[in-house]
Amino acid sequence: MSAVEVLYFASLRDAAGIAQEWVETDAADLASLYETLRARHGFGLARERLRVAVDGEFASWSDAPRAGSEIAFIPPVSGG
Repeated sequence: MSAVEVLYFASLRDAAGIAQEWVETDAADLASLYETLRARHGFGLARERLRVAVDGEFASWSDAPRAGSEIAFIPPVSGG
């Protein structure tokens, strides 16, 4: 298991009720980590609608979470 800091934005932050949390995980990839957190927090957004970033850079869903990393799940946002 390794600990990662997870950041939530927009609708994910609203659903989780928090902006960030430290998570102990043994997920093989970022997709698995998101699905675990989706079940925990009741996120309605499918992974395919999100972007994921690790340590401030966009990442692939197949990347493995690294201990101590900052992982951000970024939903689509609208502006005007």
